[in-house]
Amino acid sequence: MSEALFNQIAEKFTSQDNAVILGKMMSAPGLKVNDKVFAFYGKGGMGFRLGGNFDTEKFGITTAKPLSPFKTKPPLKGWYIIEETESNLWETLTEMALEYTKILK
Repeated sequence: MSEALFNQIAEKFTSQDNAVILGKMMSAPGLKVNDKVFAFYGKGGMGFRLGGNFDTEKFGITTAKPLSPFKTKPPLKGWYIIEETESNLWETLTEMALEYTKILK
């Protein structure tokens, strides 16, 4: 179910904004804008680039974990993994990640 939801979100965002394209994040399917990945799907959750100041508690997100793909390096700054149990938030978080990533230089 969660992969199908990611695919629906990807279809919506790529059809609504010509700057949004499909991409990869560490071989996982993702969404890119300005050559930067801002959201991706992997192993029952979605990852979002929301910035270091994003307050998961403010949005009532209980499953947020920092994206930490490397054993010997710290988590990636401003990236959060949101589990499938909160997939009702994925579309909103995708929009927020897109807007955040658009302003990055």
